[in-house]
Amino acid sequence: MSINCFRTAKAPLQSFASVKAVPRIRDSPKRLVSVFGIKSSPPTFVTLRVVSSMAYEKELDAAKKAASLAARLCQKVQKALLQSDVQSKSDKSPVTVADYGSQAVVTLVLEKELSSEPLSLVAEEDSGDLRKDGSQDTLERITKLVNDTLATEESFGDSTLSTDDLLRAIDCGTSEGGPNGRHWVLDPIDGTKGFLRGDQYAVALGLLEEGKVVLGVLACPNLPLASIAGNNNNNSSSDEIGCLFFATIGSGTYMQLLDSKSSPVKVQVSRVENPEEASFFESFEGAHSLHGLSSSIANKLGVKAPPVRIDSQAKYGALSRGDGAIYLRFPHKGYREKIWDHVAGAIVVTGKIKLSIYVITPICE
Repeated sequence: MSINCFRTAKAPLQSFASVKAVPRIRDSPKRLVSVFGIKSSPPTFVTLRVVSSMAYEKELDAAKKAASLAARLCQKVQKALLQSDVQSKSDKSPVTVADYGSQAVVTLVLEKELSSEPLSLVAEEDSGDLRKDGSQDTLERITKLVNDTLATEESFGDSTLSTDDLLRAIDCGTSEGGPNGRHWVLDPIDGTKGFLRGDQYAVALGLLEEGKVVLGVLACPNLPLASIAGNNNNNSSSDEIGCLFFATIGSGTYMQLLDSKSSPVKVQVSRVENPEEASFFESFEGAHSLHGLSSSIANKLGVKAPPVRIDSQAKYGALSRGDGAIYLRFPHKGYREKIWDHVAGAIVVTGKIKLSIYVITPICE
């Protein structure tokens, strides 16, 4: 079982970002210390080289456009969700026409905007189930959703996708990635269960270069512009809904309204240093995190506020603007984290601030 404790705190601006990675306990049994009462190894430090954000200006523009258009498709589906729009994958997790449509839209926008380089995309979905007998109606519905969404973007003109074009676009997300070169990482709908309930979800898109996260965009259609923790650290009394967060390595994190041409505003993590004054986030679904363990650790830290439970990487966006100070995630035994569940959110939280990220693995007998 892996335990991820994300703690944001006031820290001076640095020319680098530090990530504290705690090795597995069984790899170094003679070097044990106690963290929150859990035996673990001392942290080691990895320094990430900061590259000029100007090097990713074109990529960021493409990512923002892709995530925003994909979010527009998701909003349309969520407003009139049909029972036939929801299916179950082999692992029993839900997938919707919006997951597939969002992935196709992101693929097509990145291909068009960054046509001078080959696209390597590591994404959650593939077209396997859509190619099965009996899936033609669903396939045609997704194709129409994607065509209608792209038609709102002038750069796509009057081009119309066929169902074969759609399947190819979805399967562009089957790249294996790797430590070399550039690889985009996408979760077309992070928080599908939240999406189905009409709650929080995010289109999460990040870019890896030579194995390092250099860019991230989170489109959160249902996240209010005002703080979700009631502390209004982002100084907004607006009742507007829908946020777009984005960051490139070394340049900080920005937020703007999702469906607006409004100017981006630079945001910052919480300045709270006293745990008694802090609020913490955790997953909405009990199946995604051990709420009892989170509660125990929060008590040991002295946290007095009740947890804020929301779905998806929208938590990362909210943390990046100071809505909360701590994010606790304790997956159940046997669960393996997926790269697309954290890449975009991680850089949105860290931005240019020096931020410690602890990954703690307890001894499990």
